[in-house]
Parts: sequence; C-alpha cells; structure tokens
Amino acid sequence: MSPELEHAAPTSNFNDDFDSRVVVRTADAPWLASPHPGVERRLLDRVGGEVARATSIVRYTPGSRFERHVHGGGEEILVLEGTFSDETGDHTVGTYLRNPPDSAHAPYSRDGCVLFVKLWQFTPGDTAAVRIDTRDGGWRQGLVPGLKVLPLHGHDGIDTALVRWAPDTVFNPHSHPGGEEILVLDGVFRDEGGAYPAGTWLRSPRWSRHAPYTGPEGALIYVKVGHLGAGFLQP
Repeated sequence: MSPELEHAAPTSNFNDDFDSRVVVRTADAPWLASPHPGVERRLLDRVGGEVARATSIVRYTPGSRFERHVHGGGEEILVLEGTFSDETGDHTVGTYLRNPPDSAHAPYSRDGCVLFVKLWQFTPGDTAAVRIDTRDGGWRQGLVPGLKVLPLHGHDGIDTALVRWAPDTVFNPHSHPGGEEILVLDGVFRDEGGAYPAGTWLRSPRWSRHAPYTGPEGALIYVKVGHLGAGFLQP
C-alpha cells in the first residue's frame, strides 16, 4: 500500500464553505483509504461522512473493485489515467461518465486507474446516463480565438465541458453567477490569482470574477459552471 495513504476514512466536512475560493494542488493531497481495499481517494470537497456530497480524485490499484452498489444521488466521472470498467464496458483515459440517481453498478479496474469523481451533485430531473469518449472529437470554436470547447453535459443551468486553450490565449474578464469549478488536465491555466499547472483543482464562488489566460504552454481544463448554490439531491 502506498506510504502516503492515510487510513482514516472521511467523517466530517471538508472545503465545505462554498462562498470561499479554494485552490488544491491535488498531487500534494494525501490518499485516504476507502471502505474497499485498493480503492483510495484524495478529498477536494465534501459535505457529509462516508455517504456525502463529495468531489474527489479516486485511485483504483490493479485488480481492485467495488461490490455492486446504488448511487442514490448520482455519480459523475472523468477517467484521468488507466482503464475504469463496469457492466457497461471499459472506459479509457478521457471518458466522461454520468450515472444518474438510483443507478447501480459494480466497478473495477484490471490494471489500475485514476478518476475525477463527483457524488450527490445531480439536480432533480437530471436522469440521463452519459458516456462520452472525449478523444472522438466534437470540439467547437470558443468565444475567443484560440479557445475550443467540448460540451459534456447541461441541465437546469449547470454546464460541464472540456476547454482547450491554445498557447497565449486571453479571455475577457467575466463573472460566474452560479460559481465555477476547474480541474486543470494539461498545461498551465492562469488568471490574476496565479498560475495553475496540471493537477490543480479550483472552485470559485458565485459571482466571482476573473480574467483567465494561458502562457506558452496552453492548457486543457475540465470546467463546470452554474452549480454552486444549486438544489442538489441530498444524501
């Protein structure tokens, strides 16, 4: 087992002040044990105990698996490394999944994988199952030159996408009435608050404002807007 793995399971809230800006360098966060051997997580935010509204980086060691279980509040997954599998098939790097409320599966990974996972963050009526291989294209021109957008999901004013920034792209100053969440997947994303390399997770509160841009590295980010303050299903 990894020496940086902490054995204490989450029992309390973490980064639960959604009116505050949070920046996490995920590589610096400790791995915490889950109830299932070989499945570990790095907490990003959490409201609740073992069953919680939560955002995490989850790691499956080779051969690890979960028993079949129900996601009462839904589950959103982006595969970051390796291959994640369940009854619906093998989901390789770049796959985006949404398992709606009350869906069930028995996930596992033969060779290991790392996932970005959000639990209990579905609004009422958001019942669509989603499977997208983001490597298959579908990119659209963004609002400024150098920006490409791959929409992943939208419902009830909440929108999720991948956004590819060419080197030295500058976006207009703007605000996010419903908040914004970003996971930097590649390159370096920047704004007036600093530079955020791959692996950085940012959560900016409702009505926050910034003027993002990239330098010579460019960037690829996962971004979700409109969800802070939303009426999610509750554990």
